[in-house]
Amino acid sequence: MRTDAEKEALQRIRPLTDEYDEILGVAARIKEEVNSSGIAEAMLVGSVARGTWVRGDRDLDIFMLFDPALSREELEEKGLGLARRVADRLGDEWREKYAEHPYINATINGLDVDLVPCYRVASGAEIRSAVDRTPFHTRYIRERIAPFVDDVLLFKQFAKAGGVYGSDQMTEGFAGYLCELLILHYGGFTPLIRAATHWKPGLLIDIEGHASRAFDEPMVVVDPVDPKRNVAASVSLDQMFAFVELCRGYLDAPSGAFFFPTREEPLSGAAFGEHTGERGTHLYAVTFATPPFIPDVVVPQLRRSLEGIRALLERSGFVVNRASEAMGEERCILLFELFCDEMPHIVRHIGPPLWSRANAEKFARKWRESDCFAGPYIENGRYVVEVERRYTRAGDLLASPQMLGVGLGKHVKRAMEQEWVVLRGEECWSPEFAGFLTTFLRKESPLTHLVRSGQA
Repeated sequence: MRTDAEKEALQRIRPLTDEYDEILGVAARIKEEVNSSGIAEAMLVGSVARGTWVRGDRDLDIFMLFDPALSREELEEKGLGLARRVADRLGDEWREKYAEHPYINATINGLDVDLVPCYRVASGAEIRSAVDRTPFHTRYIRERIAPFVDDVLLFKQFAKAGGVYGSDQMTEGFAGYLCELLILHYGGFTPLIRAATHWKPGLLIDIEGHASRAFDEPMVVVDPVDPKRNVAASVSLDQMFAFVELCRGYLDAPSGAFFFPTREEPLSGAAFGEHTGERGTHLYAVTFATPPFIPDVVVPQLRRSLEGIRALLERSGFVVNRASEAMGEERCILLFELFCDEMPHIVRHIGPPLWSRANAEKFARKWRESDCFAGPYIENGRYVVEVERRYTRAGDLLASPQMLGVGLGKHVKRAMEQEWVVLRGEECWSPEFAGFLTTFLRKESPLTHLVRSGQA
């Protein structure tokens, strides 16, 4: 039995007939254009092909299947050439994008369309690139999903509302294909929600009983068409348990807020300044031009860079409470909340124990020949010196050349070699990052947000 919240949600998320006809009509035109080329076969894939798309989604995925006898270079050349011709004939605008290999993203009749070349392989065992799996995913789901379409729609909307939908690097959540597999495995939305309340790290779901290899992610769903792949590899431990928390909250008190929560407005610049002042901490942002690559390339490098700079700050005595990153259209931001942003002029360096004679004598000789506030002296059997700290203010350290010597991602480093800007306190606020900054300051789990706002 559906709850009232689920019935109402379905009325709002099932695609309308006119919308369905429009999207399928555009897909048919694109497929006809591809097929008439005589060099590739068009296939509609993704949620539209499987009938599991949520009302309002305006995305189409058209795969162009080429002869597997082609080399990788020939596939890219012929595939991009065909995709450009289709986009020129039918589209308003298009751009080239890159995943494992290039594809064309076009706007056609107001729809966001991906035209993706791949190989027309006979089985999952013959897959030559990641995109070759997608036609098999579509066939697998389409043959089984008909009794569970409403369940998939509910799950997708539930995950979107809770902020855990999407396998991109920023979200680290549940992909659409993963949602469909979980519904198939558990037999519907309600059984899935109930089962998820008991999930633990190391969860293994293997629908086809492959169990062909070990995976080390917190959640493992073996791909039915490619047993070497974990469909849930993108799901982080935090997002896995954000979903678990939402499921527990929904079963305790089901309401429409779990599908359509009220969104808070981002903080204004003035309100942001008040919030940062109330916390009594010290907020610093490092911003630089966004590298010209897709988020799945840039975001991991932002995270690596964030950790490198965090380590630099903490080595220098500036304790970091929290840090986060965001990628915008024009700029990227690395944000650090510090418990203190000024340190004394002296810093202690602890040397080797005196029973390690050679090392101890080398340490002592170095510092006896240098200017020290104190030392070398002996404490607990080790040499200690008190020397002048190079950077006493966090802002000076973040603006220093030392920044380029930490473990920055390759593209981040190239961007920062051109310029980076250090901002402090309310200076960190900008319209581009207002939502990100608001979420950072009001950090809370999805269920906590619903409870605090009185929605659950």
